[in-house]
Formats: sequence, C-alpha cells, structure tokens
Amino acid sequence: MKKRNLSAALAAAMALSLAACGGSQTAATTTAAQTEAVTEAAASESAEETTAAETEAGAEAENAEWDAIVEKAKGTEVTFYGWGGDENLNRWLDDVFALAMKEKYDITMNRVPMDIDQVLSQLAGEVQAGDNNGDIDMIWINGENFKSAKENDFLYGPFTDQLPNYNAYIDTTSEDNTTDFAYPIDGYEAPYGKAQLVMFSDTEAAPEQPKNAEEFLQYVQKYPGKVTYPALPDFTGSAFVRNIIYETCGGYEQFMTMEADKETVKAAIQPAIDYLKSLNPYLWNEGKTFPDSSTTLDKMFQDGEVIWNVSYDAFAAATGLEEGIYPAGTQTFLFDNGMIGNTNFMAIAKSSGNPEGAMVAVNEMESPEMQASRYQVLKTVPVLDYTKLPDEAKAEFDNVDLGEGIVPQSELVAKRLPEMPAGLVPVIEEIWSEEVVGK
Repeated sequence: MKKRNLSAALAAAMALSLAACGGSQTAATTTAAQTEAVTEAAASESAEETTAAETEAGAEAENAEWDAIVEKAKGTEVTFYGWGGDENLNRWLDDVFALAMKEKYDITMNRVPMDIDQVLSQLAGEVQAGDNNGDIDMIWINGENFKSAKENDFLYGPFTDQLPNYNAYIDTTSEDNTTDFAYPIDGYEAPYGKAQLVMFSDTEAAPEQPKNAEEFLQYVQKYPGKVTYPALPDFTGSAFVRNIIYETCGGYEQFMTMEADKETVKAAIQPAIDYLKSLNPYLWNEGKTFPDSSTTLDKMFQDGEVIWNVSYDAFAAATGLEEGIYPAGTQTFLFDNGMIGNTNFMAIAKSSGNPEGAMVAVNEMESPEMQASRYQVLKTVPVLDYTKLPDEAKAEFDNVDLGEGIVPQSELVAKRLPEMPAGLVPVIEEIWSEEVVGK
C-alpha cells in the first residue's frame, strides 16, 4: 500500500510534466508540483513505516514481558480465596479451571473457601505484618469490600494493563469494568463474571408475578408466611433491599452522588423503610427473623417452605430446574422498572508471594474458552465484549442453551440498573437492622 501511494504520486508528477509544454512558466510550476508531490509521498511513507515499526516493537516488548511472567509462574501454586457456597462453581473451579491451569501453565490452583470478611481480616494481618509471602494470592471480591481493601492498601497493582486477554477482549471503557459500585478500579481488579438480581417463583403454587413494589406487597399479603428475603448483610438480601429503595424512592439517580452520612441516607430511604416494615406481618416468621443467607433461602424454596426466591444469578432458575431441585413451575421475573446488576472481580493480595502466578490465573479466567465454559456450565453472564471476539468464539457463546424458566438476556440488559456507591451499602444495612427487623 505504501509503494502504491508513492507510485501514484510519481505518476501524477509525470502527467504534470507532459502537460508542461505550454510554456516555461507552466513548466516551472509543474516542476515544483512534481517535487512537492514526491516529497510529501516519501514523508508520508516514512512516517507510516516509523509508526508501524514502533507499534510492532511495543507489541513485541509487551509479549516478552508477559512471556517472562508466565515463565516465572510455571510450577507454582496459586491460592484463590472467596465465597464457597456455590457447589456448582466449586466443581467447575476444581474440575475445569484448575485442570486447564495445570495443563497449560503447570500451575496448581488451590481454592480456599472463605467468607469475604474473614478473607479481609486475614489479608489485613498479612499486609500489616509486612508479609511478602502470604497465603492469599487471588481474591474473589467486589463492592464495599474492594473499596475497603484498596483504600487500606491491601491489594497488588495496578496489574490489568499487563493481561493480554483483558486488553484483547474486555471493554476497557465500560463503567461495568472501570468502576465497582461506582468506585474507581484503577487496574486493581479484573472482571470475573456479571451478576443481575432476579426474582423467581413457583407459578404452580402462586401464578401471579409482581411487576413493581405495590404488586409485591399484594403478593405477600395474598400468600402470608410464604415469602421472605435473606437478612442483611447477606449480599443478595442487601441487593434486594437496595432494589426496593430504587422502587419506592424515585429511582437510583439521587444515590449516585450521595454522601455516606447516616442521617442523610436515612431521610432519603425512609419511604423504603416504611414499605419494608409494611411487608413484615405477611412474611415468613412475620418478619421477626429472616433467613441468615441466600443459601438458606434457596433451600427453603427447594423444600416448598416459601414460594418466592431472589438471586444474583440471572439464570439460577434454569440450573435448579435442570438439576431437579426447584419446583416444576419455577419461572424468573423482573420488576418493570429494572433490577440491579453488577460485575464481580478478581484481585491480587499485596502480600502475595506469587503475583505472577495470580496474574496468569486471572488472565486465563478472562479467556474466551473459560468464559464460554462458565456460560455453558454455570450460566454465568460473560464479562467479554462480544464484538471483540473472533468468529469461532462468538459461535461458542451463540450455541449455549441457557435452559428453561429464565428471562431472555436482551430483557436483562434492557432492565439492568446500576449499583449504588459502595460507601452507602453498609449504612443502609445498618439502618435496616435497626429499623426493619421485627418492626
């Protein structure tokens, strides 16, 4: 292409020369035009070659740096700390992801199931002790926990700019990937999976599916004792309460810039507090107590103790139906005004003795192969930008059968609402515990 540009300029100059026989002035003008055209073409070609060479050299340097990271990680062990309450995910991590890491990189993955508050407590101890060879490498994290860890300098990074798959397949401009509960990520965590709050119910036991907060109140009144939600600060229970806040307090916009001041927040969410208290007499155990976790609520739904469930797994109903643990009439639904969605992430501990191994593991988790496998096996919404995928990878995602009882992904996307800033979450949880339970 560069040679063609130069040849075209020369041809134009030659044409000008043939037309120059009309006089010496014209000839002089033509000669100048010839010289200028050739000079500009040569300069353009030289600039293009320089840019191409610089780009190629930069890419080679990045590849060499990544190759060195992979080589250093070979033969090591990487611990992955995070919530262990999802047995399907645990099996996938052990049987699929860990196997791939061993075969491709000779890295041994060690999954350590632990609640995030315990993870952060252990991490704080390692970092404060100046431990550079701590037990924690990778962490499954997001929201206020990430904000706390980052602000306390507990995390390694920034590191995402070094990950080939992050740069190739992630939309690095999307707020889903640049912020976490409205808090800047700055390269200190990488996307793991997307979640969206959904509700599902046993439509054979109760055919109605409420589309807003008012209808939800009517629903619990019609089926007393058969509906409840997880006690805060359970992650899913907390998200459900925030969704009710959006429903009853005029939407999410006012909360995006709100200060995490308890009195300010309490005044803003008072309509939601009043609404939640109005539910209590009709809830399971009359709202005096709530299930201690989303796992407990899920078991209650499986056993028919309740007819309604809530999950951050958009396709949980399909999984439950496929495994035969949910009632046959299970069907997912959303509020018309939308449901909260977020991204969960992987971070690396500042005290990790093997950040290279952790980076290789994070990078592999963001590969099209692993994300497609998670989508197929776990029905986890992928974090990759579909438009950046090669055709064969697109075909893998297109061919996934998500199962029965679900809401189409197009509707999930259309009704996806942003998370509140991380600082508001613990404030709301505290207010709920004081103002709603048993009231």
